[in-house]
Amino acid sequence: MQGILGKKIGMTQIYSPEGALIPVTVIQAGPCVVVQQKTQEKDGYSAVQLGFGPQKPQRMTKPLVGHFAKAGAAPQRHIVEFPVDGDLPEVGSEVTVAIFEQGQKVDVSARSKGKGFQGVIKRHHFAGGPKTHGSQTWRRPGSIGMAADPSRVMKGIKMGGQTGFDNVTVQNLEVVEVRPEDHLLLIRGGIPGPNGGLVKIRCAVKAQK
Repeated sequence: MQGILGKKIGMTQIYSPEGALIPVTVIQAGPCVVVQQKTQEKDGYSAVQLGFGPQKPQRMTKPLVGHFAKAGAAPQRHIVEFPVDGDLPEVGSEVTVAIFEQGQKVDVSARSKGKGFQGVIKRHHFAGGPKTHGSQTWRRPGSIGMAADPSRVMKGIKMGGQTGFDNVTVQNLEVVEVRPEDHLLLIRGGIPGPNGGLVKIRCAVKAQK
C-alpha cells in the first residue's frame, strides 16, 4: 500500500531525543477497510478502494450499501482510491498506520479552510488605496477596464471571489512518530484543512528513489 485516509486532529509540539522542539500535526489515520480491488487485467491499472469513517446505512444510497455488503464491510463515509505497487491487499482487510515508519516522507492532501467571498486585499494581498484626504477606495480593487483596444476585461484578472475550500497537497512532509496502537500519525509541520477534516496521506514518490 502507498496511502491511507485519516482525520486531522490538530497541532501540538513534541521534543526530539536531542531536546529540540518539533511542531507536529496529529492525524487519526485509519483503520481503513479495503472495499474493492482494481487489477491490471480487468481495469488496466492496479489500485484499491479504501473506506474510512463509519456511516449509517440510512444516510447512503442503496447501490453504495450493496457495494460495501459485497466487500463484507460496514458502510463507510469516505471512499478513495489508491494505487498499489505489488500485491493487492484482500477485499475486506484493514489498512493501518503500520504501513508508515518514522522518518519517512509523505504527501498530504486535504481541502483547505473555506473563507467564503473575500475581497482583493485578503484574497490576493493587494496593498489597498490611500486612507486619508477623503479617499473612499481603501479596499477596492481599482480600475479593471482596458482602453478602446481591446476594450474588454482580460481573463484571469485578480478580483474578489470565493476563497479557500480548494484541494491542496503539501509534499515531502516527515513522519515524526507512528503510534499503531492508537491509529495516530504525527507529521512535522502543518497540513491543510480544519480540525476534523478528511486527509489523504501518500508515500512520497521522490523520497523512495
